[in-house]
Amino acid sequence: MRLVIQRVKEASVTIDDRCWPYIGPGLFILVGVENGDTEEDAEWLAAKTAGLRIFNDENGVMNRNVVEFNGQLLAVSQFTLTASTKRGNRPSYIRAAGHDLAIPLYDRYCELLAERAGRQVFKGVFGADMQCALVNDGPVTIIIDSRIKE
Repeated sequence: MRLVIQRVKEASVTIDDRCWPYIGPGLFILVGVENGDTEEDAEWLAAKTAGLRIFNDENGVMNRNVVEFNGQLLAVSQFTLTASTKRGNRPSYIRAAGHDLAIPLYDRYCELLAERAGRQVFKGVFGADMQCALVNDGPVTIIIDSRIKE
């Protein structure tokens, strides 16, 4: 599984001209599920996301996680995170998990993150044509891949 995590002032998802979730300060998370990903990947990523110290403390140092900051969470599924650009200019999505694996793992990641963070994780709609808007705070953007575990 791959995540792109952005520290935001605000973020929202719009589908068919209707605003779905809107969050204030917190984390906007893009979630990509690959073939072969497991619940262990979702667990590891949920723990990493909840513990990621990318919010400023009283000294202006990135030393607080989303829980300590009391931030909100918005997670959106995005199969294009699995893209391979190794050959040619047209990305290949052959590594992207099908709905039968991707939906349960995306949902499980969100459930585990909610448990770890002690707050609701707002979500987009899996497979929908979504327009995502955000104001990246910093900007702070972190990429995490459960297969690399850096």
